[in-house]
Amino acid sequence: MKKEDLPGKDGRPESKVESSNAELEKSVGHIIVEIIEYMPNSVVIKTIIRKSTGNISVMSFDSGEGLTERRSPFDTFAQIIEGQAEIVIDKVSHLLQSGQGIVIPAHASNLIKPNGRFKMIQTIIKSGYD
Repeated sequence: MKKEDLPGKDGRPESKVESSNAELEKSVGHIIVEIIEYMPNSVVIKTIIRKSTGNISVMSFDSGEGLTERRSPFDTFAQIIEGQAEIVIDKVSHLLQSGQGIVIPAHASNLIKPNGRFKMIQTIIKSGYD
């Protein structure tokens, strides 16, 4: 039996995080919401741009999937591009709909709670912290 077949704490299969670090093709138009698909019981992350000064990624979350509480030393912009998500910043909940975004300040405690299937773009800026 593979790890992804084992039941998690709630009896559902354990969630997986699938990631692709290959950047998108440059100088070509992309429909961002279509470059990433949902996978059962998974969070899928696809890199759009990865540079030493920051990253842009698109993410899909299957129903019931989220990200655990964490802190980043950098400002992060999260924009919902399909569905809705609850983003908690320093214990304050923000329910975002498709088309809405929020800046998560550097060093702030934050987590993404499941609220059905959704997709989002995450932009992390690593420069300007001198």
